[in-house]
Amino acid sequence: MEPITRGNETIVRVHGISQTQPLVDALADIWADAHPEFSANGEDGRTRGVDTFRRQINGHFRHGGFTLAAAYEAGTLIGFGYGFPCSAEYWYGEELLPHIPAEARENLMGLCEGAVRPGWQSHGIGTRLHHALVQAVSPRWTSLLVSPANTRGRALYNRLGYRYAGPYRNGDETYDLLIARVG
Repeated sequence: MEPITRGNETIVRVHGISQTQPLVDALADIWADAHPEFSANGEDGRTRGVDTFRRQINGHFRHGGFTLAAAYEAGTLIGFGYGFPCSAEYWYGEELLPHIPAEARENLMGLCEGAVRPGWQSHGIGTRLHHALVQAVSPRWTSLLVSPANTRGRALYNRLGYRYAGPYRNGDETYDLLIARVG
């Protein structure tokens, strides 16, 4: 696809599944670089985190409308975000669904992952990726999960209009569920 956003030297492109599959190794490397909490070796180390990311993205390819926004600088992939249209039941789960406003249950995009290499963070790339993804998927609502400890990510999501909707439990982990109205 043609670049949908161009600024400075960074180009943001939108890719579908067939264009994303060959990029999984590069996406996993970016994800690992952006998540230093998984940089140590061992049970909770980089390998486990990267393996989990790979399983997750490969599992998400089965969703219709899967979309990747990728940022390139000088031809090198430096950041990404991906998501897909989904039902409120799928995204929020039975526990949170009753607490979600009725209007936020229709025309929903689940934003699954986003990461920018540390050297390129705080330069507006995450915002550009988010806008490109929302433009491509065209939802009325978008939602994501963020670790309560991820203060940088949370600050970005607050600037993008996301608001806390409740705690989301995934095994032993608890995340903040955030929702935003688009437009």
